[in-house]
Amino acid sequence: MGYFDGFRNLVANLGTSRDKAAQGGYFLNLRDWQSLEAAYRTSPMARKIVDIPAEDAGREWREWQAEADQIGAIEAEEKRLGLQGKLIRAHKAARLYGGAAIYVGTRDTNPELPLNPQSVQRGGVQYLTVLSRLELSEGEIQNDPREPGFGLPSYYTMSAGNAALVRIHPSRLVVITGRDVPSRSVTAQDSWGDSVLQSALDTILAEDGIQANIAALVHEAKVDVLSIPDLAGQMQRGGDVYTQQLTARLLLAAQLKGTNGMLVLDDKESYEQKSAQFATLPDILDRFRQKVSAAAQIPMTLLYGTSPAGMNATGASDIRQYYDRVKTIQSLEIEPAMEILDECLIRSAIGDRPVEIHYNWRSLWQPTAKETAEVGKLISETMKTAYDMRALPDDVIGRALVNGLTECGAFPGLEGYAAEYFAENGDGDPDDVEIGGPGESENANVSDASPRTLYVRRDVLNADEIISWAKGQGFKMTIPADDMHVTIAFSREAVDWMKTGEAWQERIELGTGGARLMERFGDARVLLFNSSELAWRHEEIKRTGATWDHPEYQPHITISYDAAAPDLDQIEPYKGKIILGPEIFEEVNPKWMEGVRET
Repeated sequence: MGYFDGFRNLVANLGTSRDKAAQGGYFLNLRDWQSLEAAYRTSPMARKIVDIPAEDAGREWREWQAEADQIGAIEAEEKRLGLQGKLIRAHKAARLYGGAAIYVGTRDTNPELPLNPQSVQRGGVQYLTVLSRLELSEGEIQNDPREPGFGLPSYYTMSAGNAALVRIHPSRLVVITGRDVPSRSVTAQDSWGDSVLQSALDTILAEDGIQANIAALVHEAKVDVLSIPDLAGQMQRGGDVYTQQLTARLLLAAQLKGTNGMLVLDDKESYEQKSAQFATLPDILDRFRQKVSAAAQIPMTLLYGTSPAGMNATGASDIRQYYDRVKTIQSLEIEPAMEILDECLIRSAIGDRPVEIHYNWRSLWQPTAKETAEVGKLISETMKTAYDMRALPDDVIGRALVNGLTECGAFPGLEGYAAEYFAENGDGDPDDVEIGGPGESENANVSDASPRTLYVRRDVLNADEIISWAKGQGFKMTIPADDMHVTIAFSREAVDWMKTGEAWQERIELGTGGARLMERFGDARVLLFNSSELAWRHEEIKRTGATWDHPEYQPHITISYDAAAPDLDQIEPYKGKIILGPEIFEEVNPKWMEGVRET
């Protein structure tokens, strides 16, 4: 006799082959897109489960943080392209079919090449097209975990009308997937996800079936029962004649009962009514709706429009949790997928890409006027406590109070009115609070250096040799020798310089040979090369909180910004020595392009 782990009871058949519960299991029944589409178009609950989170994720949209004219230009560009509506459509298609994408149409003629946001000029994004996974075919999947893009296709194909299939580089698509598939090597043949209806459809079918049965039961709510002695024998003996007479008699009885409320019966006949019981049906239906709500991860108050259950229940906590989940979808799914599109959008709207421009998703939870007023009261009381303690300078407390009351919505526009007041009265900008001034607390923390933006570079010491090579390759204009450099860090976020450590070498000399390439970064023609020392130093600085505007770091030297530069495919990259001087630390100059000069 074999032995098995786990609880067993031979008398009760628990844990044995005769245990009914032991025969249960789960099997993967993948729904085809026709079934998913039929459920979406016929079942109200299936449609809501697909649509509600997608609509909520894009409903309040986002707030751009930039200058007023820049915000206006970006929002106008979003409206021209219909971005908000198309993102919601793509998100719905992704939730229904398991995946969808938005194709970014630019002036580039070859969609097989990567989309470089730096090459997009004003008006460069021409259109956006929503495509479901049914309209896109995936190319070869990257199966090497050591390579970037593991598990994702290296290209997509799309039918262009009557033309042949067109290859599209992944960077030209805003790809949105459905529910994540846990093990692509076993259960999936592509990189798309599951439909959100895949795991919820059985529960939806059960709830729809309960409703259909209840609707059918309504027609059977009251049944009249008439008992006739020896009915079967009389029908057998009387044949069709008796059947016709009986039918006529019953119709007359029903007519009399319906008209006068009177029923005439033989003394041996009996009549009774049987009624269906509906008392427990609402509870049963409610339990199934709870299961649908749990499978959809949408509160019942939103999915069914019902009132919250329980004493003094408002449903606020459920809705807040749901909104937090939508926020996660915005931050971890939509935002990364739209990264390249947003870079192109900003350049298409204003012609360049100021680094300080960013956006925040608007809150889905809109507080009431009473809640806003209460928050403003708490902020005011907190600032009064800080003032009474003399823990901060008066100007700092005033600035924080104005900012807090403006941001919480208690006094919209207060910050602007305060700035106008100080400007008109000659009292200076309230934001210009000097550290170490007369009102500073004696307990101010001076253990850390003041954070500031950070730009780190190494100048090229043998720039004349590189310029000589560039002239020989046909460059008429180049960066001057005293301005030729390699950038190591460019953080627009403020960091503590004293935490960046120091470089291992004061001078770096890279020998001849090795991987060298000429590429175009926006308007710049640059020489790419490898250096483990520079790459390590870049990552060390990033660990202090420094930011970097690009997905990865690649050491390079800018050669020229000349629009008439020779074709890079015809250039033989520079393969001589590269000698770099010591690190130079500076603050970021947002208008650094204005200082670019060439000779």
